[in-house]
Amino acid sequence: MAGKRRKFDAEFRAGAVRIVTETGKPIVQVANDLGINETTLASWVSRAPQGGRGRDGR
Repeated sequence: MAGKRRKFDAEFRAGAVRIVTETGKPIVQVANDLGINETTLASWVSRAPQGGRGRDGR
């Protein structure tokens, strides 16, 4: 049986994305550290602005 769906505010999502992008840690590790689903975090990272860079980091 599925559990109750958790909601995360924009500040939490942005912080989680920042950890991945600034530290270079794998999404799986950051998701485990934060206690969230890795697919959820991967989705947030993929939708985050790239700071003016292309997808290849240039």
